[in-house]
This record gives sequence, structure tokens and C-alpha cells, in this order.
Amino acid sequence: MPASQPRSRARDRNNVLNRAEFLSLNQPLKGNQESRSSSRKQSGQAGAAGAQNTNPKERRQSQQLPEEDCMQLNPSFKGIAFNSLLAIDICMSKRLGVCANRASSWGGARSMINLLGITGHGIPWIAGTLICLVKSSTLAGQEVLMNLLLALLLDIMIVAGLQKLAKRKGPYDINPGLLDYLTMDTYAFPAGHASRVAMLSKFFLNHLVLAIPLRILLVLWALCVGFSRVMIGRHHITDVLSGFVFGYLQFRLVELIWMSSNTCRLLISIW
Repeated sequence: MPASQPRSRARDRNNVLNRAEFLSLNQPLKGNQESRSSSRKQSGQAGAAGAQNTNPKERRQSQQLPEEDCMQLNPSFKGIAFNSLLAIDICMSKRLGVCANRASSWGGARSMINLLGITGHGIPWIAGTLICLVKSSTLAGQEVLMNLLLALLLDIMIVAGLQKLAKRKGPYDINPGLLDYLTMDTYAFPAGHASRVAMLSKFFLNHLVLAIPLRILLVLWALCVGFSRVMIGRHHITDVLSGFVFGYLQFRLVELIWMSSNTCRLLISIW
């Protein structure tokens, strides 16, 4: 027995698996387990104490933050659709801006397109209406001209107010002209020319006796003036379409507050 014990001890020493580094891999030491368990307990106690010390408002905010982050990372379907339509509108408007500058594909026709746009400015229409009103001698003519003047003034004020609220820039960085500043048509949404020509064409179709060819030409004029603003890069497509809608609504408003011939005569006499 005494001889066998030294032999077993020698075998144990020669066995590689009995070394301390290999024993730590297969059979963790008790000291390590105890230290790990104690550290876990201490961290758990510290977390519980921290949770107790935090205010209820802070706990609610910490619970709400992941939800808010998810809402920002996952926008709604309406937001995605709106941004997609807005991107398509900007892209199509830039492609249709063929007269935005002299270097564009239709840059040579820019002066002609600008001349077409002048026919939809508010200042020439107001000046022409005032001249016709001074020269008119019939009550029916004065009634129509006074209400037309009212419609033009309402158009300028409504469009200027909407543009100040929206403050949308055009697809190209183009400075407004002198007549644009006079009519306060400095922003893109809605298009002032489009709303004005839509209101004028509807007004003339309702209150003037025109032949069918003239009616068709009047509608074509309104469409050409509206989309000419896209061609020179001043407005987006949605700006022009919304301008047409606002122009029709302005016409309906003027029809609701239509001034009678007696009212028009009184205003003319005061003026």
C-alpha cells in the first residue's frame, strides 16, 4: 500500500487533465461561482434600489421612449404616401420646367411663355376693369364690372394669405418679377395665375354671352396660362392644380356675395 500511493500520486501529477487550468474549464471553482453569484445579487439589489429611487414620471418616460422611437422609425401609411406623391410632384415639375432658364431645352421660348403669363397677372386685369368701369354707361355693365373688380381683389388677398401660410418654394430658384411683387405672388402654393384665370374664365362663361368657339378658346387660355407657370419653373404641378380649385371656389364666393345694381351704383357715386 505505501508503494502504491507514491505511484498514484506520480500518475496524477503526470496526467495533463488534472492541471488547474484544465480543471477550471471543466469544473469551475467554487470561489468563482460564489463571486459571480454575489456580484449578480449586488447588481440586482442596486437595480431594484435605483428603480425605487426613480420618480414615476421618469419611469413612464423610459417606458414611452421605445414606442416613440418605433413611431419615428415606422411612419404611417399616410405619411409614406404623402412623401411619395410630393417627391413625384417635384420630379415631374422639374422635368416640365423646360423654360426655367436660357440653358433649358426650350430656353428660346421663355420670352413667349412669360408674355403668356402676363395675360394672367392681376395688375393688368384690375387696371383694365377700372378703365372699362369708367367708360361704362349701362347699369348691367357696371354691375358686372364691379363684381369682377371685387373678384379680382378677393383673389389677390386670398392667394397672398395662403402663400404666406404655406411658404412653399418653387422647383427652381427663380426670383419673382415686379408684377409678382405687386400682387404679392412671391411663393409657389397656390399658383396665383392659375387661380385668377380659372376664376376669370368661369366668371366670363357665366355672365357673358359667348359663342362656342370663344368658350373653348377661353378654357384653353386658362389651361395654357396655368401650366406655363410650370414650364418657366415658378410653380409645381400641384400648385397649378390647387390654383384652379381655389379659383373656382373664389368664383362661388363672389356669386354668394354678388352686389346688386343699386349697390354698385352707390359705390360708383361715392367713388
